[in-house]
Amino acid sequence: MTTTQDPKSTRQHEIPSYLDPNNIGPYEIFLEQVERVTPYLGKLAYWVETLKRPKRILVVDVPVHLDDGSVAHFEGYRVQHNTSRGPAKGGVRYHQDVTLSEVMALSAWMTVKNAAVNLPYGGGKGGIRIDPRKYSTGELERVTRRYTTEIGLIIGPEKDIPAPDVNTGPQTMAWMMDTYSMNVGRTATGVVTGKPVSLGGSLGRADATGRGVFVTGAEAMLKLGMPMQGARIAVQGFGNVGEAAARIFHEHGAKIVAIQDVTGTIACETGIDPAVALAHLRQSGSITGLEGTDTLQRDEFWDVACDVLIPAALEKQITLENAGRIQARLIVEGANGPTIPAADDLLAERGVTVVPDVLANAGGVTVSYFEWVQDFSSFFWTEDEINNRLDRIMQDAFRSLWDVKERHGVTLRTAVYIVACTRVLEARALRGLYP
Repeated sequence: MTTTQDPKSTRQHEIPSYLDPNNIGPYEIFLEQVERVTPYLGKLAYWVETLKRPKRILVVDVPVHLDDGSVAHFEGYRVQHNTSRGPAKGGVRYHQDVTLSEVMALSAWMTVKNAAVNLPYGGGKGGIRIDPRKYSTGELERVTRRYTTEIGLIIGPEKDIPAPDVNTGPQTMAWMMDTYSMNVGRTATGVVTGKPVSLGGSLGRADATGRGVFVTGAEAMLKLGMPMQGARIAVQGFGNVGEAAARIFHEHGAKIVAIQDVTGTIACETGIDPAVALAHLRQSGSITGLEGTDTLQRDEFWDVACDVLIPAALEKQITLENAGRIQARLIVEGANGPTIPAADDLLAERGVTVVPDVLANAGGVTVSYFEWVQDFSSFFWTEDEINNRLDRIMQDAFRSLWDVKERHGVTLRTAVYIVACTRVLEARALRGLYP
């Protein structure tokens, strides 16, 4: 094992040999977050090294026939970070820049996220290094089915339950469910969540992550005395999470003043209707050019005057270079790991409240839990029942974690890690080591 020094700590991280100690990647963010919470864990700090090491890592080759008759090979991952509290749970992303470090970090954040809202899951995550825009639907289906077969050794309704993530969705989950079911000789709807409703999916799942961002953001605004009506919202990322969050904030009287996605950045002081923006994006292929909006340079997004910023794209977006420029009083993290720790410190110094990813975007996995439960029981709830249950869980979690924040005088992120890591390590201590 190689070690690396945390600049804010005298402790040493033990770095697995398969990571580059000079460029650990996103997993280094998680390691630093664990270091920061360790002083609050009391006797459970005895078990803290458990959090730094994923329980299981599977790297697979995914060979498929392409439409032109050639064979292409893709690199696939499935990481199970921790299963002390239940089966692993986490999404599968298709992206050309996916790395093992990234999937490790995402699986670890899933462990924290599930524990933070007290779901009976551990953390898992998967990914394939592929740019899905370059492949046909048939090619993506073959990639999905081969990947599912390769990781089939470790997934299952009571072992590890994948879900959608970046560039995957209900159709991907349908292919995964069917492939797993064919391989085990029975229909196993509970092996994945985020499926189409006709295949055992849950109502309310599509908007669940964005709805959770709204619910926790609204709770934070109440704590900070920020009125919802007319609040200026800037959204980075206009995919499933960002679009849903923007739409729900808009429906409750907030004003969407800026949207950024991979196609560009637009702004409008009087507000952007997310439904109109989405229709324009689908028709033109770009968010830019929407009537009544100004097109900004990508980096100018961070200078937009707003009250609430929602980073809902990818990790490591808020850095030391732009954190000082952000004008929002409140940041609600729709993406996983969008803020690096040093930027987190700067935001705290500036009095900016951050609702961390492991709380703010937990709505998706919460409704995935509802879907999993419904699949086991073959009894399905209405969308109103789903939304009411989701809202209650997210509100209760936010309020209890805010109380921990106030009691310890820490950031909300540290409060979430205190509660979540305590729950995970209590389970680890009670279970003990086998053999």
